[in-house]
Amino acid sequence: MENEKPSSKKIIINYGVILGIISVLLGVVIYVTNTYTDPHWSFTLIGILILIAVIVMGIKAYKKSNHGFLELTDALKIGIGIALIGGIIVVIWSFVLTTVIEPEYMQNVLDAQREKLLENPDMTEAMVEQSMSVMEKMSSPMIGAAFSLIGNLFLGFIFSLFAGLAMRQKQELY
Repeated sequence: MENEKPSSKKIIINYGVILGIISVLLGVVIYVTNTYTDPHWSFTLIGILILIAVIVMGIKAYKKSNHGFLELTDALKIGIGIALIGGIIVVIWSFVLTTVIEPEYMQNVLDAQREKLLENPDMTEAMVEQSMSVMEKMSSPMIGAAFSLIGNLFLGFIFSLFAGLAMRQKQELY
């Protein structure tokens, strides 16, 4: 008798929404504390730890619903799916933040970056202007959304790969 694999769709959606909500809450904290122009490295670390934890929890939930069995391909599918849904929610939050809540958001970030560059004695005014020109081009909402999603998917792939390798348990077929 062969067991049917459980659907991973519900797990991906549930944990993807959880990831998105927690990530948005972290973004709200960064915005409310007014550290978005120069965020502390700990916020990045917290975001990565949240991503790892939610992906691992989602893969564990799938493994449990599959009677303790997990294939690497399932782990990758679940992890990348969770990262995708969480990333989409964060992109929506970022778009609302930068266009509705705080339309000057990107200009504030660029101004803070300019100040940082000017503090460096090795940077000439021409080098600062060239750097700012590149940053301005990269600061459009669409480019930011693309980089955010690509980064989330890449990290989701890496973390689900390691989690899948650690938790895989093949079902013996007789």
